[in-house]
Amino acid sequence: MDEVKSEAIGQKVLTKLSPGQQLIKIVHDKLEALLGGGDNDVTFNSGKPTVIMMVGLQGTGKTTTAGKLANLYKTKMKKKVLLCADDTQRPAAIDQLKTLADSIEVDCYIDRTGTKPPLIAKAAFDKARNEKYDVLIIDTAGRLQIDEPLMDELKEIQKIIPVDETLLLVDAMSGQDAVNVATTFNKEIPLTGLVMSKLDGDARGGAALSIRKMTGVPIKYAGVGEKIEDLENFHPDRMADRILGMGDVLTLIEDIQAKIDEKQTEKTSRRLMNGQFDLNDLLSVMKQMKKLGSLSKILGMIPGMPKISQEQMDFIQTELRNYEIIINSMTPQERKKPEIVKASRKSRIVKGCGLSNQEINRLLNRYDAMKKQLPQMKGIMQMGQMAKMFNQNPSGR
Repeated sequence: MDEVKSEAIGQKVLTKLSPGQQLIKIVHDKLEALLGGGDNDVTFNSGKPTVIMMVGLQGTGKTTTAGKLANLYKTKMKKKVLLCADDTQRPAAIDQLKTLADSIEVDCYIDRTGTKPPLIAKAAFDKARNEKYDVLIIDTAGRLQIDEPLMDELKEIQKIIPVDETLLLVDAMSGQDAVNVATTFNKEIPLTGLVMSKLDGDARGGAALSIRKMTGVPIKYAGVGEKIEDLENFHPDRMADRILGMGDVLTLIEDIQAKIDEKQTEKTSRRLMNGQFDLNDLLSVMKQMKKLGSLSKILGMIPGMPKISQEQMDFIQTELRNYEIIINSMTPQERKKPEIVKASRKSRIVKGCGLSNQEINRLLNRYDAMKKQLPQMKGIMQMGQMAKMFNQNPSGR
């Protein structure tokens, strides 16, 4: 705050910015610098596997994050990944990691013979090197609190194999506790980066600011949901936007490009503009939206969106889920021509979906309202096309 104050007072106001806008710019730039401006990504080795050791306390979601990281490297960076189940303290962790590995179709090294974790890590490294894997991710054991045996085990792994990245997972919602954990870990075993989970919640990034300031360790990845694909590279400029309530449009665009079926979207858009929009199209739109994650996550990325309470968000999510159940309980003919859904058909749909008559009426009323707005939307689109043509040919010829 002192740095912002010293920069703001007496500074000449730019002609294109109001004093308020210029202050926000100064705060934004300071936040970005504090969060570690620039590229924070992992640097991959060429010719040998890049070894990443995941560390953290028990119960923070370390095993799940190891799977998310493997999925990120495989899908977005086309890397050949080997996971190593090195958490022998919690037997369920081995099964959990194997299940995650199978779901994303990556290999997982497992040893259930009672071998010590450092030797399991060494065997996994030898396999990764001999079989030409690009990345080895080691899921280490956690504890309920930081203790000497835990640190000794992690230090031993770092001694016997060349660990390139030691990533600490911290919970963004835990506030000051996350700062204490990160500081203590960094004193005992030098960290190269942080992974922050639950950055899609109401905690916009206060813990991220504190940890970065206290440890100097860069934040490399952000967990933004519970699904296996809900891990993304950490961008300090975008996090500064989120903290200031300015949204994160770039991440939203990247999500849309990666997860949305472009052909299906174009087909639905064409039908919508031609007035052919039916309940099949509505179902397709809802399914595409679900791929982007929770509604709160999507709205949080859009600048200027008003604050919506959790109660309102839960209601909207329930409504959308009910709409999907109702449409799935209809016949193909009813989806194409919702106007034929009268009393007898509604009774059958009620039995099929387990919802009330009122909820079916609500869906049909919403659909009718959308249908009435389509001609207006088509007119706007046509005017936009005309404007584009005139801009390209100012003479009008």
